[in-house]
Amino acid sequence: MKTSSVEQRIADLYKQESSRVRATLIRLLHGNFDLAEEALQDAFVAALSQWQRDGIPNNPRAWLVSTGRFKVIDRIRKNARLDDLAQLAYTLETETQADSFDATDTIEDDRLRLIFTCCHPSLAMQARVALTLREVCGLTTEAIAAAFLVPVPTLAQRIVRAKNKIRDAAIPYEVPEQDGLPARLEAVLSVVYLVFNEGYTASSGTQLMQPDLSTEAIRLGRLLLGLLPDPEVMGLLALMLLHDARRESRTNENGDLIPLDEQDRTRWNQTQIKEGCNLVVQALRAGSAGEYALQAAIAAVHAEAAAAEDTDWIQIVCLYDALLKVNPSPVVALNRAAAVAMRDGPFAGLKAIDELADHKDLQGYYLLHAARADLFRRLSQPEEAAHCYQQALGLTQQAPERRFIQQRLATLQKQK
Repeated sequence: MKTSSVEQRIADLYKQESSRVRATLIRLLHGNFDLAEEALQDAFVAALSQWQRDGIPNNPRAWLVSTGRFKVIDRIRKNARLDDLAQLAYTLETETQADSFDATDTIEDDRLRLIFTCCHPSLAMQARVALTLREVCGLTTEAIAAAFLVPVPTLAQRIVRAKNKIRDAAIPYEVPEQDGLPARLEAVLSVVYLVFNEGYTASSGTQLMQPDLSTEAIRLGRLLLGLLPDPEVMGLLALMLLHDARRESRTNENGDLIPLDEQDRTRWNQTQIKEGCNLVVQALRAGSAGEYALQAAIAAVHAEAAAAEDTDWIQIVCLYDALLKVNPSPVVALNRAAAVAMRDGPFAGLKAIDELADHKDLQGYYLLHAARADLFRRLSQPEEAAHCYQQALGLTQQAPERRFIQQRLATLQKQK
């Protein structure tokens, strides 16, 4: 093959296979993330020279794993001054002689092991997110820091501390046994959903959305579903697809927020909606409905309505009732109250929201005040609405949401 063809093939392999190869190298190098990253880079550098001379091997993935492991052994033997590294080199060499690596299934298992390790509950949530995006998704430290508006050194330290915690706490590089799987899977899904939410509605900053993050979360969801076809994984992927399907209609050309009932539904991604709805059906048919499957079902009802006035609010309230049994959180209760307002009118919605107003977890939640403001607005009570909007404005740091509230306030001012 021509040199340019080989280089292109290697570049394509890096995009397609680097996460798989990295995951396996982490296992083979006894959970040493840094050595695995060095091994990965060394393997691809070696491929650039050797494949142009010898041709591309029949199993490039296995070649890269084996080469990376050999390169690490050589690197340690040349540079090691510490007994533990010398011992590691001896261990790796012994293991290398004992087995020749070429199992595709093992590589896929390694990707699942890596996800569960990066999302281990003993790590802080911020560390889980950063480590997953770095090691599983292959995002650069700079890209992750930019997405979360964190200084690069801070993000880098967060990743280093997470790796050290995995090493010092001897967190096993494995998929949990069946009896421990549900709890650990919940921790994994919460990381994926947090990444998606930060992309779908950024917690702060000048933009409402960070599409790269939500796209990465959906990619993680697809990967997880391919490795572990669990109903809740189906539910989470469906939920993300259905929300993301509305991306193009959520803001105008100036980046201003457009409420759900005012969005141009012809701009919703029908391919994603169809896929998401099909996944919802599969998840609900698989057994008792979990939190993500029920949230996805609510999103599906919204997505299937041709116009805002066609929304089946009776069904949505029923789904929120079921969701509250699974996850009796005040935020779910607030969302249910908003749905009750759409089903039974703003007075009923205000009554349901006021019953939640003293909950400590909602004291600093701007959407509680924004929801009350909207209901007062619908009841033609501008002073009460303006007061609630002012409370909401003081609690949000996101520029598009702030502009939306300010626009509502300006409209109310004209009505006085």
